[in-house]
Amino acid sequence: MSESLGRLCIVLHAHLPHVLHHGDSPHGETWLYEAAAETYLPLLDLIGEVALHKCRPALTIGLTPILLEQLTHPRFKQGFVMYLGERAARAERDRAEFESRGEKHFAYLAQRWENWYQRQGAHFDRIGQDIPGAFAARSREEHIQILAGPATHPYLPLLLHDEMIAAQIRIGLACGRRILGDAVSSGVWLPECAYRPGVSNRTPPVLDGPARPRTGLETLIAGAGLTHFCVDSQLVVGGEPLGTMKGERFAPVGEAQLHWDGHRGWRDPLEPVGVVSEPGPPRCFALPRHPCISEQVWSGTIGYPGAGPYLDFHRKQSDGGLRYHKVTDLSTPIGDKQPYAPEDIHSKVYEHTQHFCRLVTESLQSHLAQTGKPGVCVAAFDAELFGHWWFEGPGFLRDVIFTLAHQGKVTLATTEEALRDSPPDRVVRLPEGSWGEHGNHSVWLNDQTRWMWEIEHRAENRLMKLLKELPWRTDTAVRQMLVRGARELLLLQASDWPFVVHSKGAVDYGIQRFSGHATRFDRATAIAAKVARGEAMSRLDCVQIAEMDAHDSVFGDLDLEAFVGTTDAC
Repeated sequence: MSESLGRLCIVLHAHLPHVLHHGDSPHGETWLYEAAAETYLPLLDLIGEVALHKCRPALTIGLTPILLEQLTHPRFKQGFVMYLGERAARAERDRAEFESRGEKHFAYLAQRWENWYQRQGAHFDRIGQDIPGAFAARSREEHIQILAGPATHPYLPLLLHDEMIAAQIRIGLACGRRILGDAVSSGVWLPECAYRPGVSNRTPPVLDGPARPRTGLETLIAGAGLTHFCVDSQLVVGGEPLGTMKGERFAPVGEAQLHWDGHRGWRDPLEPVGVVSEPGPPRCFALPRHPCISEQVWSGTIGYPGAGPYLDFHRKQSDGGLRYHKVTDLSTPIGDKQPYAPEDIHSKVYEHTQHFCRLVTESLQSHLAQTGKPGVCVAAFDAELFGHWWFEGPGFLRDVIFTLAHQGKVTLATTEEALRDSPPDRVVRLPEGSWGEHGNHSVWLNDQTRWMWEIEHRAENRLMKLLKELPWRTDTAVRQMLVRGARELLLLQASDWPFVVHSKGAVDYGIQRFSGHATRFDRATAIAAKVARGEAMSRLDCVQIAEMDAHDSVFGDLDLEAFVGTTDAC
């Protein structure tokens, strides 16, 4: 360890919004089945393969609570088995069709797909159809670290009430512990890496409500017993240095110190920092995502997944069919893509593996020369990039792990281990921001999505008002209806809905889903108020309740106390 140039933390954030019972294809449950087959099972495979070869993957993996809820649901398990069978059968039909036309190479590819889906099915059965349980087992074996997360992946800085942010964190943590047990770590994934410091006077971003103090996210996170999160590097680079730590002693610093105290790595993307909104000892720490290293996969122009030999994501055999063509070139029209050749990918994966490991090594080497201490390089990605979007991605990750382990210059570490081995001694006030385009909130709050936030803020106000006014602690029927309303509010808060509207990836679906949860929230809270007045529920009320329960049966243990506790302690 002492000879290491530094540590590499590979952080994979696995998330999909609640899609069970909400459509099938092209959007809906198919998203979940694809991610399970192409990302989650392959990730488990690579973790197992690496461990089998006496090497430690040390991956940090975020499994969002709403994803965990879906992966443990009976409908997912039944539907996923049927999906894998349908995919294998489609590959078999494709093979017969290709053979009838004398297209031997395509017939060979179809056979590969048939075998591939059959292997995924066998893997799913082998782990008892329990994907979360398999990840939890790998965590207990200390091969990986699992991050906690807010319940439904909301864009936290734009939520109206601190109590709502605290509730999302509490409910998410309770869900993770219920499903994963003690495998949930002290780290948390902030959705979209979105952060907001505490302020003494903040005006809500919509509806022109009154300005009021807001608590820094680091305080709400620490209040739930969590210790660290990832941010985009520009937040650390643009942060305001407030002090240093020597043991448990906090010492304030001024701007002048930055010019002679270079060995500390101020504003360096290879240096985690203590996060506070006001000067003092930190209770929470931030690990910045390294921009250059992460760009190697993220970038649409220089990113590895865009290389010609790799499987093309977009071209499919007929509607919803399998993929048989390679990227060819980023400028190649989709109809001109060339046939995929699996034998050509190995050299390209090797090339990209070596390039990635060299960049990591050189970055940490340079940092060590400048500061005299090992750095922490965080490469954070959406997990679904590996396998789903970039079919060869899990193989790339596997080879990166093997290569770095063999070279012995860089230590693979989880985020918990990196902070334990290199405790940050700098304390910083971070600015607001995210890992979205422009580094701010504009991907989620803009002219196309402002109406969504207006509805969300009104819903927050209504729930908070009813929790104060209605007798939910003593009246079971009222409590059950408010639980339904709270569940719908959590679901409409998912950052996915404004994202797909802004990105134009699934505009109609995003609007439909957001509006559906908003409507069911209104119905649930109206019925709760009605019951509290002593009025009997109508037949229509019962139908509407049945609809809510059929579509949104998640967070069955949701506790309304999560919304009314203090914002500084769980």
